[in-house]
Amino acid sequence: MQRMDAAEVAPEAYHAVLGLEKYVRANVEHTVLELVKIRASMLNGCSFCVDMHSRDALDSGESTRRLFAVAAWREAPFFTERERTALALTDAVTRLGEHGVPDDVWDAAAKVWSERELADLVMAIATINVWNRIAVTTRKQPPLTV
Repeated sequence: MQRMDAAEVAPEAYHAVLGLEKYVRANVEHTVLELVKIRASMLNGCSFCVDMHSRDALDSGESTRRLFAVAAWREAPFFTERERTALALTDAVTRLGEHGVPDDVWDAAAKVWSERELADLVMAIATINVWNRIAVTTRKQPPLTV
């Protein structure tokens, strides 16, 4: 059962996060953005976001095969080098540990993403992690029917 609707209780905060969301949507390649959102949401156990972003990706023409493979992306041959570095960075940022993002993960991403693209990608990863934390904490559930 959902604990609260954060957008209703704190609309100013919700709109601030929505501002970040609008920024990353406008500045990160759509396919990569959806993969990042799905991967972070899987790692965070956010069923609402996994459901929403999987449906969004499917609606945009993404294949079910690639979507299922996000769970095991390191072993799957379906992703480009840019997508792989984005997914690796998503894993490192989402699971941010005591030592931060490893240099090898950062360096690999920096080889295939420009500095601006990398900054936007970090913003995208941070934004989906905020959404995940809101949805998981408030127990926001995906719709049973769509």
